[in-house]
This record gives sequence, C-alpha cells and structure tokens, in this order.
Amino acid sequence: MSDLNISAIICTHNRDTYLGAAIDSLLNQSECQNYDVIVVDNGSTDNTKAVIDARSPHPRLRYIWEPTLGLSVARNTGANATEAPLIAYLDDDAVATPTWLSCLCRAFEENDKLAIAGGKVTLIWAEGMSQPPWLSDEMSGCLGRYDLGDELRLIENPGLTPRGLNYCIRRDFLNQIGGFDPNLGRVGKKLLSNEELYMTEKALNLGWQVAYLPNALVAHNVAPERVNRSWFLQRGWWQGVSECYREQLAGNAGSKQLLRGGERIARGLYKSLKFVRDPAQRFENLVYAYGQIGYLGSAIEGMLFPPKDLPGDRPETSP
Repeated sequence: MSDLNISAIICTHNRDTYLGAAIDSLLNQSECQNYDVIVVDNGSTDNTKAVIDARSPHPRLRYIWEPTLGLSVARNTGANATEAPLIAYLDDDAVATPTWLSCLCRAFEENDKLAIAGGKVTLIWAEGMSQPPWLSDEMSGCLGRYDLGDELRLIENPGLTPRGLNYCIRRDFLNQIGGFDPNLGRVGKKLLSNEELYMTEKALNLGWQVAYLPNALVAHNVAPERVNRSWFLQRGWWQGVSECYREQLAGNAGSKQLLRGGERIARGLYKSLKFVRDPAQRFENLVYAYGQIGYLGSAIEGMLFPPKDLPGDRPETSP
C-alpha cells in the first residue's frame, strides 16, 4: 500500500487464543484510511499462522515470520517492513477501540516534536475473575493497566512512560536511535522490560516529546494464570533485572548499583511491615523488595563480566 500514514504492528508469540480479536480490532478502524496491519510471528509453535490465514484475504493485512525470539527484535522487524512515518504497536492480547489509529495520527500531526505517544489501557478480566484484594491499583500496572487521567499529558518523568501494548513511535526518531534495543524487552519466558522507559529517556534527552493520549484507548486481556502471587514475584524479579540492564545501557552501572539495590530492599521490606494490615500495599512492597534481588544479581554479574559493545553505546544526534 502506498502513501501510508501509519502502520499498525502486532508482534506475537504463541498467543493464538487472543490474537484474532487483536487483529480484527485493527482491521476495523473507523476513521483511519491510509494504514496497514502487520503481524510479526515471532517463532510461534501454536495455531498462530492459522489465525492469521483465516483473515489473510483482507487487503490491509500482512504477515511476517521472525524466527529470532525477542519482542524488541520483532518490533524492529515490523518497523523495517514498512515506510510509514508512524508505527503503532498493539499487543497480541489487546483490543483497540475503533478510533485508536485516528487518535494517534492526529496527535502526531498536531505536534512535530512528538516522538512517542500511547493511550489509556483498561483491563479485561476473564469470566468469573476480578481484581483480588491483595493486588493494588499500582501493581495492576504489571497487567497492563495505564491511566493518567482524561487530559492529554506530556510525559517528563520516564517512569510514567506509555505502555508498550498501546504505543506509537515516529519513524524519524526510531531511525535516529537505531531501533529498539534487543538487550531490553521480553524474550520468550524471560520477562525483561523497561524498553519503553529507555526509549522515553532517549527521546527526552534528544529534545523530543512524549505524550499520554487518553482517547487512544486499548483494553488488555488479563490471562488467568497471571492472577497469582508467584507470577507477580517473578515479574518483579525480572523488573529488577531489566532496570539493571537499562542502567548499564545508559552508562550508569558499577559499584553504586550495590548501594542502590541494598537501599531498595530495605525500603521495600520496611514498607511491607508498615502496611502489614493492608494486603495490597504489603504485597506491593514485598514484590518491590524481591525485585531488587534480581537487580543486585545482575549488577554483580555486570561487574564481574562487563558487557561490551552495547547498542545503547551508539552515538546519537539531536533532531
């Protein structure tokens, strides 16, 4: 398709249960005309191809096979397959509202300094399930929830960066930084993250802007197997590992990480005791403390075996 305004990309790995609804939500965008939909199959071994083939007659839909496992790798593969000036990423277990792409396009058209934008994310609980009492609203962000209110907001704190499941990026910026860094982002069962936070840091440092768009709404399915404490503990551990990697990429690693990690463990344990009568706050702080074990382990490994030639070391230029 020529003269594309935006390409919507789904990177998927063994998620055939939800994938069809995600694709259908993109094929039925109501106010956006010049767009296509690319599904990057990242080494799936389930019925993913059959789900896509059932919809393949649709003229907007394209399929790409990417055998190298890794979300950031798959995202780069999708971006390299299109020349559209805007690239929107939707998770394979999410559903976009009919005006999702038009909201994204409008925001970038109105602000030529905008590099990254993402919208509000609500949760879809499986039948018979709801948010358990031990899960705080803050922790529900691990399931994808993202809500900064009902007004457009420029992001100045990277910790508030848009969720990758509802995420749009300007091609000029993506090309400037050389794409998504494969050292960050989920790889199979390794729940690495922080790639969006790292991208926001890069954008702000280079003079670009990042925005939260409340009307660019997406709903995210909560897999039932994730609604247990062990999954959140594992997620917290990988969050700590991801934070360590991000600091390495930013040149902020070394012995000072040991002090930071130790202080965070102490803070998390103290607060888990402080909120002993509040199950949600208690568990939230326990997960935080547990995640610092992963952080410290990765920091020590990085000190013993320093990574070399990290993609984050590439020089960049201002826009």
